[in-house]
Amino acid sequence: MEFGITTKERSMTITLRGELDHHAARGTMQEIERAVEAALPLQLVLDFSGVTFMDSSGIAVVLRAQRRMQALGGAAELQGTPAQAKKVFEAAGIHRLISIR
Repeated sequence: MEFGITTKERSMTITLRGELDHHAARGTMQEIERAVEAALPLQLVLDFSGVTFMDSSGIAVVLRAQRRMQALGGAAELQGTPAQAKKVFEAAGIHRLISIR
């Protein structure tokens, strides 16, 4: 899993590239947490446009990021979610907890 991180004022976008499976989930969560702790954004966008495969481990990554942003008084959202990942999120009802653009 590769990451691209851009920050503008109190908004951060993390672009994910590669496969987000159980092997990559822990490192992905740690990378997101490090970036959020360093910048303390109020808005976090997780851009899934570069994700080529995602299993249910991606749900844990998103929920953990959402909880951290809520603890900071901010919000998170998803964008660029490919069809396969979107099916996983929809099956889990993630769209009821976090905005998916």
